[in-house]
Amino acid sequence: MFEALSERLGGVFDKLTGRGALSEADVDAALREVRVALLEADVALPVVKDFIAKVRVEAVGENVIKAVKPGQQVIKIVHDALVETLGGDGPPEGLRVNGEPPNVIMMAGLQGSGKTTTTAKLALRLTKTDKRRVLMASLDTRRPAAMEQLATLGKSIGVDVLPIVAGQTPQEIAKRALTTARQSGHDVLILDTAGRTTLDDEMMSEASSIAQIAKPGETLLVADSLTGQDAVETAKRFHERLPLTGLVLTRADGDGRGGAALSMRAVTGLPIKFLGMGERAEALEPFDARRIAGRILGQGDIVGLVEKAVENVDRDEAEKMAKKMAKGRFDFDDMEKQLGQLIQIGGLKGVMGMLPGVQKMKNQISEASLDDKQIHRQIGVIRSMTKAERAKPDLINGKRRARIAKGSGVEVAEVNRLLKMHRNMADMAKRMGKGKSPIPGMPNMPGMPGGMGGGMRSPEQLKALGGGKPLPGLNPATGMPGLPGLPGLPGSDKKS
Repeated sequence: MFEALSERLGGVFDKLTGRGALSEADVDAALREVRVALLEADVALPVVKDFIAKVRVEAVGENVIKAVKPGQQVIKIVHDALVETLGGDGPPEGLRVNGEPPNVIMMAGLQGSGKTTTTAKLALRLTKTDKRRVLMASLDTRRPAAMEQLATLGKSIGVDVLPIVAGQTPQEIAKRALTTARQSGHDVLILDTAGRTTLDDEMMSEASSIAQIAKPGETLLVADSLTGQDAVETAKRFHERLPLTGLVLTRADGDGRGGAALSMRAVTGLPIKFLGMGERAEALEPFDARRIAGRILGQGDIVGLVEKAVENVDRDEAEKMAKKMAKGRFDFDDMEKQLGQLIQIGGLKGVMGMLPGVQKMKNQISEASLDDKQIHRQIGVIRSMTKAERAKPDLINGKRRARIAKGSGVEVAEVNRLLKMHRNMADMAKRMGKGKSPIPGMPNMPGMPGGMGGGMRSPEQLKALGGGKPLPGLNPATGMPGLPGLPGLPGSDKKS
Protein backbone atom coordinates (compact mmCIF):
# COMPACT_ATOMS: atom_id res chain seq x y z
CA MET A 1 0.00 0.00 0.00
CA PHE A 2 1.13 3.61 -0.72
CA GLU A 3 4.00 2.33 -2.95
CA ALA A 4 3.65 5.05 -5.60
CA LEU A 5 3.22 7.83 -3.03
CA SER A 6 6.13 6.56 -0.96
CA GLU A 7 8.39 6.47 -4.02
CA ARG A 8 7.47 10.02 -5.08
CA LEU A 9 7.87 11.49 -1.59
CA GLY A 10 11.17 9.64 -1.16
CA GLY A 11 12.52 11.42 -4.23
CA VAL A 12 11.39 14.81 -2.91
CA PHE A 13 12.96 14.29 0.50
CA ASP A 14 16.23 12.96 -0.92
CA LYS A 15 16.71 16.38 -2.54
CA LEU A 16 15.96 18.17 0.72
CA THR A 17 18.24 16.11 2.94
CA GLY A 18 21.14 16.67 0.54
CA ARG A 19 21.02 20.43 1.15
CA GLY A 20 22.95 22.17 3.91
CA ALA A 21 20.37 24.97 4.24
CA LEU A 22 16.85 25.52 2.96
CA SER A 23 15.32 28.76 1.72
CA GLU A 24 11.60 29.46 1.58
CA ALA A 25 11.81 28.89 -2.19
CA ASP A 26 13.31 25.43 -1.59
CA VAL A 27 10.44 24.51 0.72
CA ASP A 28 7.82 25.83 -1.72
CA ALA A 29 9.38 23.82 -4.57
CA ALA A 30 9.35 20.67 -2.45
CA LEU A 31 5.74 21.23 -1.35
CA ARG A 32 4.65 21.64 -4.98
CA GLU A 33 6.03 18.18 -5.65
CA VAL A 34 4.37 16.83 -2.50
CA ARG A 35 1.06 18.32 -3.68
CA VAL A 36 1.37 16.63 -7.09
CA ALA A 37 2.31 13.33 -5.40
CA LEU A 38 -0.78 13.46 -3.17
CA LEU A 39 -3.10 14.29 -6.09
CA GLU A 40 -1.62 11.46 -8.14
CA ALA A 41 -2.29 9.17 -5.18
CA ASP A 42 -5.99 10.09 -5.56
CA VAL A 43 -6.18 12.07 -2.32
CA ALA A 44 -9.20 14.41 -2.25
CA LEU A 45 -8.32 17.98 -3.34
CA PRO A 46 -9.64 19.70 -0.16
CA VAL A 47 -7.54 17.29 1.92
CA VAL A 48 -4.43 18.06 -0.17
CA LYS A 49 -4.93 21.83 0.15
CA ASP A 50 -5.38 21.61 3.92
CA PHE A 51 -2.37 19.30 4.27
CA ILE A 52 -0.02 21.53 2.25
CA ALA A 53 -1.17 24.66 4.10
CA LYS A 54 -0.43 23.06 7.50
CA VAL A 55 2.98 21.79 6.42
CA ARG A 56 4.02 25.11 4.85
CA VAL A 57 3.30 27.12 8.01
CA GLU A 58 5.64 24.85 9.99
CA ALA A 59 8.23 24.27 7.25
CA VAL A 60 9.07 27.94 6.61
CA GLY A 61 9.31 28.77 10.31
CA GLU A 62 12.46 29.84 12.15
CA ASN A 63 12.95 26.39 13.72
CA VAL A 64 13.48 24.86 10.28
CA ILE A 65 15.52 27.62 8.67
CA LYS A 66 18.00 27.63 11.58
CA ALA A 67 18.00 23.88 12.15
CA VAL A 68 21.23 21.89 11.90
CA LYS A 69 19.48 19.46 9.54
CA PRO A 70 16.59 21.41 7.99
CA GLY A 71 15.78 18.65 5.49
CA GLN A 72 15.16 16.21 8.33
CA GLN A 73 13.03 18.82 10.10
CA VAL A 74 10.78 19.16 7.05
CA ILE A 75 10.41 15.38 6.83
CA LYS A 76 9.32 15.31 10.49
CA ILE A 77 6.79 18.06 9.85
CA VAL A 78 5.34 16.13 6.89
CA HIS A 79 5.30 12.96 9.00
CA ASP A 80 3.39 14.68 11.81
CA ALA A 81 0.92 16.18 9.32
CA LEU A 82 0.33 12.72 7.80
CA VAL A 83 -0.32 11.29 11.27
CA GLU A 84 -2.86 14.05 11.98
CA THR A 85 -4.58 13.56 8.60
CA LEU A 86 -4.78 9.80 9.10
CA GLY A 87 -6.35 10.05 12.52
CA GLY A 88 -4.04 11.48 15.16
CA ASP A 89 -1.19 10.39 17.38
CA GLY A 90 -3.19 8.32 19.85
CA PRO A 91 -3.35 4.53 19.97
CA PRO A 92 -5.58 2.76 17.39
CA GLU A 93 -9.26 2.97 18.19
CA GLY A 94 -10.35 -0.48 19.31
CA LEU A 95 -13.79 -2.01 18.92
CA ARG A 96 -16.47 -1.33 21.51
CA VAL A 97 -17.00 -4.91 22.67
CA ASN A 98 -16.68 -4.58 26.44
CA GLY A 99 -20.33 -3.90 27.27
CA GLU A 100 -23.02 -6.32 28.41
CA PRO A 101 -23.10 -9.23 25.94
CA PRO A 102 -23.94 -9.68 23.24
CA ASN A 103 -22.00 -6.68 21.91
CA VAL A 104 -23.35 -6.10 18.40
CA ILE A 105 -21.20 -5.13 15.41
CA MET A 106 -23.07 -4.27 12.25
CA MET A 107 -21.24 -4.49 8.91
CA ALA A 108 -22.43 -2.22 6.08
CA GLY A 109 -21.21 -1.46 2.57
CA LEU A 110 -21.79 -1.85 -1.13
CA GLN A 111 -21.92 -5.24 -2.81
CA GLY A 112 -18.47 -6.48 -3.73
CA SER A 113 -16.65 -4.41 -1.11
CA GLY A 114 -15.65 -7.51 0.85
CA LYS A 115 -18.16 -7.34 3.73
CA THR A 116 -18.58 -11.08 4.19
CA THR A 117 -14.89 -11.96 4.14
CA THR A 118 -14.17 -8.98 6.43
CA THR A 119 -16.88 -10.22 8.82
CA ALA A 120 -15.06 -13.57 9.04
CA LYS A 121 -11.65 -11.89 9.46
CA LEU A 122 -12.99 -9.68 12.25
CA ALA A 123 -14.62 -12.66 13.97
CA LEU A 124 -11.36 -14.60 13.85
CA ARG A 125 -9.42 -11.64 15.26
CA LEU A 126 -11.89 -11.20 18.13
CA THR A 127 -11.72 -14.92 18.85
CA LYS A 128 -7.93 -15.30 18.73
CA THR A 129 -6.65 -11.94 19.96
CA ASP A 130 -9.42 -10.71 22.25
CA LYS A 131 -10.57 -14.18 23.41
CA ARG A 132 -14.22 -13.35 22.72
CA ARG A 133 -16.90 -15.90 21.85
CA VAL A 134 -18.35 -14.70 18.56
CA LEU A 135 -21.52 -15.46 16.62
CA MET A 136 -21.82 -14.36 12.97
CA ALA A 137 -25.13 -13.94 11.18
CA SER A 138 -25.81 -13.23 7.51
CA LEU A 139 -28.71 -10.86 6.85
CA ASP A 140 -28.12 -10.87 3.10
CA THR A 141 -31.24 -12.47 1.66
CA ARG A 142 -30.68 -11.08 -1.85
CA ARG A 143 -27.25 -12.16 -3.03
CA PRO A 144 -27.28 -15.82 -4.09
CA ALA A 145 -25.36 -18.07 -1.68
CA ALA A 146 -24.39 -15.14 0.59
CA MET A 147 -25.55 -17.01 3.70
CA GLU A 148 -23.82 -20.22 2.58
CA GLN A 149 -20.60 -18.25 2.01
CA LEU A 150 -20.57 -16.98 5.61
CA ALA A 151 -21.41 -20.48 6.91
CA THR A 152 -18.45 -21.92 4.97
CA LEU A 153 -16.10 -19.21 6.23
CA GLY A 154 -17.29 -19.76 9.80
CA LYS A 155 -16.58 -23.47 9.57
CA SER A 156 -13.08 -22.85 8.16
CA ILE A 157 -12.08 -20.49 11.01
CA GLY A 158 -13.96 -22.27 13.80
CA VAL A 159 -16.44 -19.47 14.57
CA ASP A 160 -20.18 -20.02 15.19
CA VAL A 161 -22.64 -18.96 12.47
CA LEU A 162 -26.40 -18.50 12.92
CA PRO A 163 -28.20 -21.42 11.21
CA ILE A 164 -30.00 -20.52 7.97
CA VAL A 165 -33.81 -20.45 8.07
CA ALA A 166 -35.35 -20.00 4.63
CA GLY A 167 -37.92 -17.26 4.04
CA GLN A 168 -37.03 -14.94 6.91
CA THR A 169 -36.59 -11.19 6.37
CA PRO A 170 -33.35 -9.45 7.40
CA GLN A 171 -35.18 -7.91 10.36
CA GLU A 172 -36.42 -11.33 11.52
CA ILE A 173 -32.92 -12.78 11.20
CA ALA A 174 -31.52 -9.93 13.29
CA LYS A 175 -34.02 -10.63 16.08
CA ARG A 176 -33.27 -14.38 15.98
CA ALA A 177 -29.53 -13.69 16.03
CA LEU A 178 -29.86 -11.50 19.13
CA THR A 179 -31.92 -14.15 20.94
CA THR A 180 -29.50 -16.94 19.98
CA ALA A 181 -26.43 -14.92 21.03
CA ARG A 182 -27.98 -14.17 24.46
CA GLN A 183 -29.11 -17.72 25.09
CA SER A 184 -25.85 -19.35 24.02
CA GLY A 185 -23.55 -16.93 25.87
CA HIS A 186 -21.79 -15.26 22.94
CA ASP A 187 -19.81 -12.12 23.78
CA VAL A 188 -20.04 -10.58 20.32
CA LEU A 189 -22.62 -10.78 17.53
CA ILE A 190 -21.54 -9.65 14.05
CA LEU A 191 -24.34 -8.89 11.58
CA ASP A 192 -23.35 -9.11 7.90
CA THR A 193 -25.95 -6.96 6.13
CA ALA A 194 -26.86 -6.98 2.45
CA GLY A 195 -25.14 -4.68 -0.02
CA ARG A 196 -26.18 -3.23 -3.37
CA THR A 197 -24.28 -2.27 -6.48
CA THR A 198 -25.29 1.34 -5.73
CA LEU A 199 -26.67 3.27 -2.78
CA ASP A 200 -30.47 3.40 -2.80
CA ASP A 201 -33.30 4.30 -0.42
CA GLU A 202 -34.45 0.71 0.03
CA MET A 203 -30.98 -0.38 1.09
CA MET A 204 -30.58 2.45 3.58
CA SER A 205 -34.06 1.94 5.03
CA GLU A 206 -33.33 -1.75 5.58
CA ALA A 207 -30.01 -0.96 7.24
CA SER A 208 -31.66 1.66 9.48
CA SER A 209 -34.40 -0.75 10.60
CA ILE A 210 -31.80 -3.43 11.44
CA ALA A 211 -29.82 -0.87 13.46
CA GLN A 212 -32.97 0.05 15.41
CA ILE A 213 -33.54 -3.63 16.25
CA ALA A 214 -29.94 -4.63 17.06
CA LYS A 215 -28.74 -1.33 18.59
CA PRO A 216 -25.12 -2.02 17.55
CA GLY A 217 -22.24 -0.59 19.55
CA GLU A 218 -20.23 -0.55 16.33
CA THR A 219 -21.49 0.10 12.80
CA LEU A 220 -18.58 -0.39 10.43
CA LEU A 221 -18.57 0.60 6.79
CA VAL A 222 -16.54 -1.79 4.63
CA ALA A 223 -15.13 0.02 1.58
CA ASP A 224 -12.85 -1.10 -1.24
CA SER A 225 -9.70 1.04 -1.11
CA LEU A 226 -9.04 0.37 -4.81
CA THR A 227 -12.07 2.51 -5.72
CA GLY A 228 -10.27 5.62 -4.40
CA GLN A 229 -12.48 8.69 -4.26
CA ASP A 230 -15.59 6.55 -4.93
CA ALA A 231 -14.94 4.89 -1.56
CA VAL A 232 -14.75 8.31 0.11
CA GLU A 233 -18.04 9.39 -1.49
CA THR A 234 -19.68 6.10 -0.44
CA ALA A 235 -18.57 6.68 3.15
CA LYS A 236 -20.00 10.22 3.15
CA ARG A 237 -23.38 9.11 1.83
CA PHE A 238 -23.64 6.14 4.18
CA HIS A 239 -22.77 8.29 7.16
CA GLU A 240 -25.51 10.77 6.26
CA ARG A 241 -28.16 8.02 6.55
CA LEU A 242 -26.62 5.57 9.02
CA PRO A 243 -24.67 6.58 12.15
CA LEU A 244 -21.35 4.87 11.39
CA THR A 245 -18.69 4.42 14.08
CA GLY A 246 -15.74 3.42 11.91
CA LEU A 247 -14.36 2.26 8.58
CA VAL A 248 -12.63 -0.86 7.28
CA LEU A 249 -10.66 -0.54 4.04
CA THR A 250 -10.36 -3.78 2.09
CA ARG A 251 -7.82 -4.75 -0.60
CA ALA A 252 -5.35 -2.28 0.90
CA ASP A 253 -2.49 -4.61 -0.07
CA GLY A 254 -3.32 -4.01 -3.75
CA ASP A 255 -3.74 -0.25 -3.43
CA GLY A 256 -0.46 1.34 -4.53
CA ARG A 257 -1.88 4.87 -4.25
CA GLY A 258 -3.59 5.01 -0.86
CA GLY A 259 -5.74 8.05 -1.63
CA ALA A 260 -8.84 6.60 0.02
CA ALA A 261 -7.04 6.00 3.32
CA LEU A 262 -5.59 9.51 3.34
CA SER A 263 -8.93 11.11 2.50
CA MET A 264 -11.39 9.02 4.54
CA ARG A 265 -10.69 10.38 8.01
CA ALA A 266 -10.46 14.01 6.89
CA VAL A 267 -13.64 13.89 4.77
CA THR A 268 -15.89 11.81 7.06
CA GLY A 269 -14.41 12.40 10.51
CA LEU A 270 -14.67 8.64 11.06
CA PRO A 271 -11.73 6.54 12.26
CA ILE A 272 -10.30 3.86 9.98
CA LYS A 273 -10.27 0.86 12.32
CA PHE A 274 -8.85 -1.90 10.13
CA LEU A 275 -7.10 -2.57 6.83
CA GLY A 276 -7.73 -5.74 4.84
CA MET A 277 -4.25 -6.79 3.66
CA GLY A 278 -4.85 -10.00 1.72
CA GLU A 279 -7.10 -12.99 1.20
CA ARG A 280 -5.99 -15.00 4.23
CA ALA A 281 -8.36 -15.06 7.21
CA GLU A 282 -5.66 -13.48 9.39
CA ALA A 283 -5.00 -10.64 6.93
CA LEU A 284 -6.73 -7.87 8.89
CA GLU A 285 -4.55 -5.19 10.50
CA PRO A 286 -5.55 -2.56 13.06
CA PHE A 287 -5.11 0.89 11.55
CA ASP A 288 -2.39 2.88 13.32
CA ALA A 289 -1.88 6.41 11.95
CA ARG A 290 1.74 6.73 13.13
CA ARG A 291 2.80 3.41 11.67
CA ILE A 292 1.07 4.08 8.36
CA ALA A 293 2.76 7.49 8.14
CA GLY A 294 6.07 5.74 8.76
CA ARG A 295 5.42 3.32 5.90
CA ILE A 296 4.50 6.16 3.54
CA LEU A 297 7.78 7.94 4.31
CA GLY A 298 9.83 4.76 3.92
CA GLN A 299 10.52 4.39 7.66
CA GLY A 300 8.93 0.95 7.81
CA ASP A 301 6.93 -0.58 10.65
CA ILE A 302 9.18 -2.85 12.68
CA VAL A 303 6.76 -2.92 15.64
CA GLY A 304 4.01 -4.19 13.32
CA LEU A 305 6.37 -6.84 12.01
CA VAL A 306 7.21 -7.89 15.57
CA GLU A 307 3.52 -8.18 16.42
CA LYS A 308 2.84 -10.29 13.33
CA ALA A 309 5.63 -12.65 14.32
CA VAL A 310 4.24 -12.96 17.86
CA GLU A 311 0.72 -13.68 16.57
CA ASN A 312 1.64 -16.20 13.89
CA VAL A 313 4.72 -18.08 15.06
CA ASP A 314 4.90 -20.81 17.70
CA ARG A 315 7.21 -19.60 20.49
CA ASP A 316 8.40 -23.08 21.60
CA GLU A 317 9.24 -24.10 18.05
CA ALA A 318 11.09 -20.81 17.45
CA GLU A 319 13.13 -21.20 20.65
CA LYS A 320 14.10 -24.76 19.67
CA MET A 321 15.35 -23.48 16.32
CA ALA A 322 17.24 -20.62 17.96
CA LYS A 323 19.03 -23.06 20.31
CA LYS A 324 19.85 -25.35 17.38
CA MET A 325 21.27 -22.49 15.33
CA ALA A 326 23.23 -21.21 18.33
CA LYS A 327 25.08 -24.54 18.16
CA GLY A 328 25.88 -23.84 14.51
CA ARG A 329 23.36 -26.32 13.07
CA PHE A 330 20.88 -25.47 10.32
CA ASP A 331 19.39 -28.10 7.98
CA PHE A 332 16.70 -28.11 5.30
CA ASP A 333 13.95 -28.96 7.82
CA ASP A 334 14.85 -25.73 9.62
CA MET A 335 14.85 -23.85 6.34
CA GLU A 336 11.40 -25.16 5.44
CA LYS A 337 10.10 -23.91 8.79
CA GLN A 338 11.63 -20.48 8.15
CA LEU A 339 9.99 -20.29 4.72
CA GLY A 340 6.65 -21.34 6.21
CA GLN A 341 6.92 -18.65 8.87
CA LEU A 342 7.56 -16.06 6.19
CA ILE A 343 4.33 -17.04 4.43
CA GLN A 344 2.46 -16.91 7.77
CA ILE A 345 3.42 -13.32 8.52
CA GLY A 346 2.44 -11.96 5.12
CA GLY A 347 4.95 -13.18 2.56
CA LEU A 348 7.93 -11.36 1.09
CA LYS A 349 6.00 -8.32 -0.13
CA GLY A 350 4.21 -7.91 3.19
CA VAL A 351 7.43 -8.13 5.19
CA MET A 352 9.38 -5.90 2.80
CA GLY A 353 6.72 -3.20 3.05
CA MET A 354 7.31 -3.03 6.80
CA LEU A 355 11.11 -2.78 6.70
CA PRO A 356 12.79 0.64 6.90
CA GLY A 357 14.50 1.90 3.76
CA VAL A 358 13.12 -0.78 1.47
CA GLN A 359 11.63 1.76 -0.95
CA LYS A 360 15.14 2.91 -1.86
CA MET A 361 16.12 -0.72 -2.58
CA LYS A 362 13.08 -1.30 -4.77
CA ASN A 363 14.84 -0.79 -8.08
CA GLN A 364 17.50 -3.31 -7.07
CA ILE A 365 14.98 -6.02 -6.20
CA SER A 366 13.14 -7.73 -9.03
CA GLU A 367 9.38 -8.19 -8.75
CA ALA A 368 9.83 -11.91 -9.42
CA SER A 369 12.06 -12.29 -6.37
CA LEU A 370 9.22 -10.95 -4.15
CA ASP A 371 6.64 -13.38 -5.55
CA ASP A 372 5.46 -15.79 -2.85
CA LYS A 373 5.12 -18.48 -5.52
CA GLN A 374 8.90 -18.66 -5.38
CA ILE A 375 8.73 -19.52 -1.66
CA HIS A 376 6.18 -22.27 -2.35
CA ARG A 377 8.46 -23.66 -5.07
CA GLN A 378 11.38 -23.64 -2.65
CA ILE A 379 9.29 -25.52 -0.08
CA GLY A 380 8.34 -27.98 -2.85
CA VAL A 381 12.02 -28.56 -3.64
CA ILE A 382 12.79 -29.26 0.04
CA ARG A 383 9.88 -31.70 0.27
CA SER A 384 11.25 -33.60 -2.73
CA MET A 385 14.38 -34.43 -0.72
CA THR A 386 14.74 -37.57 1.39
CA LYS A 387 14.93 -37.32 5.19
CA ALA A 388 18.64 -38.03 5.01
CA GLU A 389 19.20 -35.28 2.40
CA ARG A 390 17.31 -32.71 4.45
CA ALA A 391 19.34 -33.53 7.56
CA LYS A 392 22.67 -33.73 5.73
CA PRO A 393 22.71 -31.48 2.62
CA ASP A 394 26.29 -32.57 1.77
CA LEU A 395 24.79 -35.86 0.51
CA ILE A 396 23.12 -34.03 -2.41
CA ASN A 397 25.31 -34.73 -5.45
CA GLY A 398 24.58 -34.12 -9.14
CA LYS A 399 22.43 -37.23 -9.53
CA ARG A 400 20.37 -36.41 -6.46
CA ARG A 401 19.92 -32.81 -7.63
CA ALA A 402 18.46 -34.03 -10.92
CA ARG A 403 16.05 -36.34 -9.04
CA ILE A 404 14.97 -33.55 -6.64
CA ALA A 405 14.41 -31.15 -9.56
CA LYS A 406 12.28 -33.69 -11.40
CA GLY A 407 10.27 -34.52 -8.28
CA SER A 408 9.50 -30.87 -7.56
CA GLY A 409 8.92 -29.79 -11.19
CA VAL A 410 11.73 -27.25 -11.36
CA GLU A 411 15.03 -26.88 -13.21
CA VAL A 412 18.26 -28.17 -11.64
CA ALA A 413 19.46 -24.54 -11.53
CA GLU A 414 16.69 -23.73 -9.04
CA VAL A 415 17.79 -26.62 -6.81
CA ASN A 416 21.35 -25.26 -6.99
CA ARG A 417 20.17 -21.79 -5.94
CA LEU A 418 18.33 -23.24 -2.95
CA LEU A 419 21.41 -25.24 -1.94
CA LYS A 420 23.53 -22.09 -2.13
CA MET A 421 20.97 -20.12 -0.11
CA HIS A 422 20.99 -22.86 2.54
CA ARG A 423 24.79 -22.89 2.60
CA ASN A 424 24.88 -19.11 3.23
CA MET A 425 22.40 -19.42 6.10
CA ALA A 426 24.23 -22.43 7.55
CA ASP A 427 27.48 -20.44 7.44
CA MET A 428 25.79 -17.65 9.39
CA ALA A 429 24.56 -20.17 11.96
CA LYS A 430 28.10 -21.52 12.37
CA ARG A 431 29.49 -18.02 12.91
CA MET A 432 26.81 -17.37 15.52
CA GLY A 433 27.63 -20.68 17.21
CA LYS A 434 31.19 -19.36 17.67
CA GLY A 435 29.89 -16.10 19.14
CA LYS A 436 30.66 -14.05 16.04
CA SER A 437 28.51 -11.66 13.99
CA PRO A 438 26.42 -13.57 11.39
CA ILE A 439 27.91 -11.33 8.68
CA PRO A 440 31.71 -11.07 8.37
CA GLY A 441 32.92 -7.54 9.01
CA MET A 442 29.71 -6.43 10.73
CA PRO A 443 29.77 -5.88 14.51
CA ASN A 444 27.41 -7.98 16.58
CA MET A 445 24.31 -6.03 17.60
CA PRO A 446 23.01 -6.44 21.16
CA GLY A 447 19.44 -7.40 21.88
CA MET A 448 18.38 -9.62 19.01
CA PRO A 449 20.34 -12.38 17.30
CA GLY A 450 22.14 -10.85 14.34
CA GLY A 451 19.76 -7.96 14.06
CA MET A 452 18.12 -5.04 15.81
CA GLY A 453 20.01 -3.58 18.76
CA GLY A 454 18.48 -2.24 21.93
CA GLY A 455 18.55 1.31 20.57
CA MET A 456 15.99 0.40 17.88
CA ARG A 457 13.42 -1.00 20.28
CA SER A 458 10.28 0.85 21.26
CA PRO A 459 8.41 0.15 24.52
CA GLU A 460 5.94 -1.91 22.49
CA GLN A 461 8.75 -4.05 21.10
CA LEU A 462 10.24 -4.61 24.55
CA LYS A 463 6.85 -5.75 25.77
CA ALA A 464 6.45 -8.07 22.80
CA LEU A 465 9.96 -9.41 23.33
CA GLY A 466 9.19 -10.35 26.90
CA GLY A 467 12.06 -8.53 28.52
CA GLY A 468 14.56 -8.83 25.72
CA LYS A 469 14.34 -12.57 24.97
CA PRO A 470 14.65 -13.65 21.32
CA LEU A 471 11.35 -13.11 19.57
CA PRO A 472 9.60 -16.16 18.12
CA GLY A 473 9.67 -16.06 14.35
CA LEU A 474 12.93 -14.15 14.01
CA ASN A 475 15.42 -15.85 11.76
CA PRO A 476 18.40 -16.15 14.12
CA ALA A 477 20.72 -15.68 11.14
CA THR A 478 19.17 -12.43 9.96
CA GLY A 479 17.47 -10.96 13.04
CA MET A 480 14.22 -10.50 11.07
CA PRO A 481 11.17 -12.73 10.60
CA GLY A 482 12.02 -15.15 7.82
CA LEU A 483 13.75 -13.31 4.98
CA PRO A 484 15.79 -16.23 3.61
CA GLY A 485 16.76 -15.73 -0.04
CA LEU A 486 15.84 -12.07 -0.26
CA PRO A 487 18.17 -10.33 -2.75
CA GLY A 488 20.56 -7.91 -1.09
CA LEU A 489 19.79 -9.02 2.47
CA PRO A 490 21.55 -11.48 4.77
CA GLY A 491 20.68 -15.07 3.91
CA SER A 492 20.42 -14.38 0.21
CA ASP A 493 22.08 -16.30 -2.58
CA LYS A 494 22.04 -13.16 -4.74
CA LYS A 495 23.63 -9.75 -4.55
CA SER A 496 21.65 -6.55 -4.98
